Amino acid sequence: MNAPSTTEAEIMTESVSASFDSYTKELLETLSGKAEGTVEAADKIEIANLLENAQSQQLTAPIVDLFNRLLELQEKTGASPADFGIPIDQLEQLARKHEEIDEHMVSVGGRLTQALPIASTANSRVEEYLAKKDTEAPSGIELWETIEENRKKIQSELGMSDDDWNSFNGQIRYAIDSVETLAKLIDLPADVLESIANVTKTYRMRLTPYYTSLIMPGAINDPIMLQSVPTGEMVQNAGIEIPPVAADHSPARLVDQFYPRVVTIKATNMCAMYCTHCLRLAHIGKKDKVYSKEAYGEALDYIRKNDRIRDVLITGGDAFLLPNSLLEWLLGELDSIDHIKAKRLGTRIPVTAPMRVDDGLLDILEASNDKKPIRVVTQINTPQEITPVSRNVFRQISKRTFTVLNQAVLLKGINDTRVKMWKLCETVQEAYVRPYYLFNCSYRNPQFKHFRVPLEVGRDLVESMYGNISGDAIPRYIATAGGKIPLHRSNVVSGSDGQYVLKKPWSGEEVSYPDADPDVYQQDNFAFKMK
Repeated sequence: MNAPSTTEAEIMTESVSASFDSYTKELLETLSGKAEGTVEAADKIEIANLLENAQSQQLTAPIVDLFNRLLELQEKTGASPADFGIPIDQLEQLARKHEEIDEHMVSVGGRLTQALPIASTANSRVEEYLAKKDTEAPSGIELWETIEENRKKIQSELGMSDDDWNSFNGQIRYAIDSVETLAKLIDLPADVLESIANVTKTYRMRLTPYYTSLIMPGAINDPIMLQSVPTGEMVQNAGIEIPPVAADHSPARLVDQFYPRVVTIKATNMCAMYCTHCLRLAHIGKKDKVYSKEAYGEALDYIRKNDRIRDVLITGGDAFLLPNSLLEWLLGELDSIDHIKAKRLGTRIPVTAPMRVDDGLLDILEASNDKKPIRVVTQINTPQEITPVSRNVFRQISKRTFTVLNQAVLLKGINDTRVKMWKLCETVQEAYVRPYYLFNCSYRNPQFKHFRVPLEVGRDLVESMYGNISGDAIPRYIATAGGKIPLHRSNVVSGSDGQYVLKKPWSGEEVSYPDADPDVYQQDNFAFKMK
């Protein structure tokens, strides 16, 4: 009895099966059709050139280009490689060559039919962001020319010399703390100025000339102005303010403690500028203060007596507002305590008054970091706060310390879109700062009601970054409710009628957390955007 005959196609299939992965097998089988007709002369020339490049060069790209063009022509005209005088065994040789050249033995079929389409799909996800990021969320680097023009105007109006501008003392001495001065520098309608004047009877306003220069002329609800100039909502939102956290989490003078291994020393109430969303609004007071050595001593004594504590945050106010001598002393005292293994300094100075970061301060940071790790924790809420000046300051700090971390606050109109948040995180990372936390704006202070963003909006913003920007540029989304509660979906137990129940992952305790008012969030007219 005669054995069944083996067809040419079956032989080809067996040959291919013996040496290639499934992606390349499928690719070669797709291209293995018989010659069926004529093709355009231009296509023949193109394929001949691609074939010559694929054969003559020790590169993978020319091989991929040839296979890709053969597939395109087959789909478009029905022409097979045989129509171009290319036998299947020649394609097999090129497929093997591709694997031999590639350092990881990636197959031509895998690269062409899997990896490149996946990359193309991924690229499409960021096209809208790339098209909008520099107009919807420009950084201070991209706006630098305008910022420099603003600087000239501000210096002229305030009578500041270049030395004044470039010194920290000059920035503080000429700080804008009255509506009359603000009106000379920023073009605002009379009713808005009247509203600001009314608010500043209750809440302090201070902008450094440098920070003021970041405000874009004519921009309605400019993100810098929103953060620094108090608006009518801070009075209109007046209600029952939940007591400051110090009332129930301050076991010793100047100390806050939420966790067994970490404490905070609130070393001053001073800031170079006063943020309109400040969590410690009640601590600012009417006058700037640096406290007595006795006060700091009580805080240090508490830390010395509690050997569970390993990490201390010096904040305020702003830790960089402390005189160099006092900051050096405080860090030295902490370094002398055996069970303290790491320190942090909380500051907005690099974006509000970067002139403060001089060689003396950098030397202090480096000396302390040589003894035990020191991290600088800052707050950057918009890429507009990153200028060539602030970026250079962060670069210098990053050379002298363990790391620089950003704790942003999610704020309506400032960073509550995908484009704005992605651009913020990428810009921060490019400025030598690691995005660390993204805080949902505090519910403790009714003055901030107009800035609050719904939790689901925040979670969408953070989760949208996964797979689209660098992993270490993605912050953790956090709510403060008797401690920092990560807003992963597993930590949100339930929610209805504007109230959420959140679970603290370290203790299992459940706490009530009110969401942002959706009606307030949807209102278009707020702050400087008038009807």
